Amino acid sequence: MTPDVRRAGSEVRIGVLCSRVRVEEKMLFAALRDRGVAYERLDPRGIAFKLDGGRPAAYDAVLVRCLSHSRAYYLTRWLEGLGVPTVSPHRTVATCGDKLLTSAALREAGLPIPRTVVAFTPQAALRAIEELGYPVVLKPVFGSWGRLLARVNDRDAAEAILEHKATLGGYVHSVFYIQEYVEKPGQDIRTMVVGEEVVYAIYRRSDHWITNTARGGEPLPCPITPEIEHLSLAAARAVGGGIVAVDLLEGADGRLLVNEVNHTPEFHGAMRATEVDIAGRITEYVLRVAHSV
Repeated sequence: MTPDVRRAGSEVRIGVLCSRVRVEEKMLFAALRDRGVAYERLDPRGIAFKLDGGRPAAYDAVLVRCLSHSRAYYLTRWLEGLGVPTVSPHRTVATCGDKLLTSAALREAGLPIPRTVVAFTPQAALRAIEELGYPVVLKPVFGSWGRLLARVNDRDAAEAILEHKATLGGYVHSVFYIQEYVEKPGQDIRTMVVGEEVVYAIYRRSDHWITNTARGGEPLPCPITPEIEHLSLAAARAVGGGIVAVDLLEGADGRLLVNEVNHTPEFHGAMRATEVDIAGRITEYVLRVAHSV
């Protein structure tokens, strides 16, 4: 990306930061074109930025669609330092990219979350697991699409998985993020928040305990109840706002728990269960951010 690209007159110019053009990005590009918005795809793989100043980039806002958390993390910080607003903002990217930081932000906001413990050695993790009670779920602090999750049903499984993580090493395996296992009724709920609006809610139904649509979960329509709306908006605010997906679980007592918040949500699966123009809503929000500068 070249920070010296100039915009013509008062024309709004939007950058779309993405390395891969997936179904979602194609729909976003189409929504921008339909609205007559000048935009440019910015491939983070070709970006080199200087920290010793330079002219501000000529974008009124940049929509972040990076698959890589590290790229989104550093590029949003750089762009905001140049005075270019990013969607979602750096605070949201930084918080949502780390499950521990997300859980901490949700808890500090007073939102209901599954019981969660973090440990830094296998020995401490095993003690924490047994205090929570089996089964528990072990998650990496970084990651998406339901990868590297493990439901731990007994001590033998706990000892084996903790040993594997310790042997594999690396930062992602050195922090043991442990949650109680919430017995879902064959489904969970995913919502998308765009600014201050919940634009859709869907059930993700599966016979497997992991219900992500990326892992085969079936998207089905879900009404946006007052509770779903409240929890989704509050969770989005807690992590920094912008455009996020919120995952909700139904606890044993019927209450909804906020499980995770994602800062670069996919939505092509949700389109099978909702008639909302998701790409259009995202585009209109980005334009509002651009015009507010």
